[in-house]
Amino acid sequence: MLVGIPKEIVPGENRVAVIPPGIQVLTGAGFKVVVQSGAGEASHYDDEAYSAAGATIAPDAKSLYEQADLILKVRHLIDDETTLIKEGTTLVCMLDGWFNQALIKQLAERKVRCFALEFIPRITRAQSMDVLSSMAAISGYRSVLAGAMALPQYFPMLMTAAGTIHPAKVFIVGAGVAGLMAVSTARRLGAVVEAYDTRVEVREQVESLGAKFVEFDLPQEEGTTAGGYAKQQSEEFYRAQREQMAEKVAQSDLVITTAAIPGKASPVLITADMVKKMKHGSVIVDLAAERGGNVEGTVKNEKTFVDGVTIIGYIDHPSRVPVHASQLYTKNITTFLLNMAKEGELTLNMEDEIVSATLITEGGEIKHAGLRELIEKESS
Repeated sequence: MLVGIPKEIVPGENRVAVIPPGIQVLTGAGFKVVVQSGAGEASHYDDEAYSAAGATIAPDAKSLYEQADLILKVRHLIDDETTLIKEGTTLVCMLDGWFNQALIKQLAERKVRCFALEFIPRITRAQSMDVLSSMAAISGYRSVLAGAMALPQYFPMLMTAAGTIHPAKVFIVGAGVAGLMAVSTARRLGAVVEAYDTRVEVREQVESLGAKFVEFDLPQEEGTTAGGYAKQQSEEFYRAQREQMAEKVAQSDLVITTAAIPGKASPVLITADMVKKMKHGSVIVDLAAERGGNVEGTVKNEKTFVDGVTIIGYIDHPSRVPVHASQLYTKNITTFLLNMAKEGELTLNMEDEIVSATLITEGGEIKHAGLRELIEKESS
């Protein structure tokens, strides 16, 4: 099969699906590879590096999509890409399926076989394929840097001839991959860090990184789905959570929120009234901004100022470090592909839970049961 690596055209996207060392992995597995000219430029990989790794270079997207049997991308198809991809092609990308129903129907109609990497189950065997975790770690790291740059004070305690500077207080909501990376980054910068999560079992991880784990007296509800992802809680739970969290938020210099629910709008954890009670000059970094945000007042992809508080709603943190983001993504996507490849061809085993969980469309049909039901419901 001929694997195509197109240039990403979603605005602000600087990653590339496969970097040059990944080309050698694919060719070593029996695939041939074609890369669109300039595909790696934003990630600082030139065409010559791809050629040296064994890929051929297509002059434009049209030429690439005409040739390729299998397309590897970072983001989902947009604009002309949806018409350029030919019938029978296999597509592997982050589809953002719950919020791209029209695209899913279009892919099914064009008989494109599509795999969505965000549906990879969180099981031990799939850890090296888990793009959400790879990118969340980057977002957690970048969230602290963005917050530190916006905060009008130092992070660490400093004892100087001019007096003692007290350390910044950082409160992190959510101790998943992004939250734990934020904890470790903020601690390395010298802040006093506290973290909260509905799952008390993560206490040991938080404390091992030098932070204090915060507990609230809340109704007991299941925190994760069977697939290992966060589960939506009841409104009663969120109301009680906000009430008890208000004082902790008000005491903090920097708050980082990470609560995202697959297929749902992000839960509002910090209200406008809670923001109003924060100290002037405080900062909030909302990592759930893409789906509405955890903070009332977050504006997607913008930095805003509300009642003296800076609210950062950037959604492209991984794209701001495209070299390492692309390196990690390459490992994820090539490992995923090689799990269902043999001698340069795809051999799908639908009994493999990784394959069955990520297959969205094939042969003109929507194969993912949850998405199919949602789309049928919306269409009726």
